[in-house]
Amino acid sequence: MASGGLWVLVTLMASSAQTLRNAMQRDLIGALGAVGAAQVRFLFGLPFAVLFLAGMLAATGLDAPPLKLANLVWTGFGAFSQVIATAMMLAAMRTRSFVVAVAYTKTEPAQVALFGLVAFNEKPTIALIAAIAFAMIGVGLMSVRSGKELASDWRSAAYGLASATFFAFAAIGFRAAVIGVETPSRPLAAAVILVVGLAIQSATLALYLGVFDRAGARAILAAWRSSLFAGFMGALASQLWFIAFALTDAARVRTLALIEVPLAQIVSLKLFREPPSLRDGLGMALILLAAGILVWAGGY
Repeated sequence: MASGGLWVLVTLMASSAQTLRNAMQRDLIGALGAVGAAQVRFLFGLPFAVLFLAGMLAATGLDAPPLKLANLVWTGFGAFSQVIATAMMLAAMRTRSFVVAVAYTKTEPAQVALFGLVAFNEKPTIALIAAIAFAMIGVGLMSVRSGKELASDWRSAAYGLASATFFAFAAIGFRAAVIGVETPSRPLAAAVILVVGLAIQSATLALYLGVFDRAGARAILAAWRSSLFAGFMGALASQLWFIAFALTDAARVRTLALIEVPLAQIVSLKLFREPPSLRDGLGMALILLAAGILVWAGGY
C-alpha cells in the first residue's frame, strides 16, 4: 500500500529527472550509438549511485544492510529485464511506424498491474483500474492516428509490446528487491539495490561492447566529460523510481509516470509553436484525469 502521498511527489520528481536524462542520452546517440548511449546511463550513473548510498548511510547512521540471495535474484531479474526492454524499444523505433511503437510501449502500467497481482497479490483498486484505462486511451489518442495505422506494422507493435512487458518485469523485479531488503529505511534499501542493479547492467553492456563493438567502448570513455551529467541524472531518476517502488505498488508509480507524455507535448508546443489537435488535447486531458484519480485516491 502507499505511504501517504509521498510516493506522488517522488514519482513526479523521478519523471522530471528522467526527462532530463533522456534529453542527454538523445544528444549522445549520434556519437556513441544506441547501445553506447544506453551504457552511459549505467556506467556513468554507477559512481553517483555509490555516492547516493554513502550519503544515505551517513544520513541514517545505519550499516549497509546485508543482501540475501532473493534480493540479488530479483535485482538481476530487474536489471536484465531493463536492458532487454531498452533493446526492444530501440528495435521498435527503428521500424517504419514510430507512433505504433510508442503506443505499445506505454501499455507498461497495465502489464505492471497484472504482474503485480501475480507476483505479490497486489489487487488493483477500482481507482487504479480506472486510471490505467484512462491513461491507456489517452496515450493511444496522442500516439496513433487511425486503426489502419495501428495495424499497418505488426513488427513495430510486437517489439513495442515486448518492450513494455520487459519494462514491467523490471519494475516488478526492482520493487521486489527493494521491499525485500531488511532495513528500517526504505530509501537506504533503494540505494543499495540501485548500486547492485547498475553494477550488473554496466558489466553486461561492457561485455557486449568489448566483444561486438570495441570502437564504441573506446568512444564512451573518450566522451566521459559529456556523459557525466547524463549519468548523474540517470542515477538520480533511478534512485527516485526505486524509492517510489518502496512506498507503493509499481502499477501506481508507472501509471502516474505517464504524466510525462502530456508534459513532453507541452514542452514541444512551446519550442515549435505547433497548436495541439483535438485528439492531442483529449489525450492529454485523459492522462491528466488518470493522474488526478491516482493522486485523489492516494492509496491511503
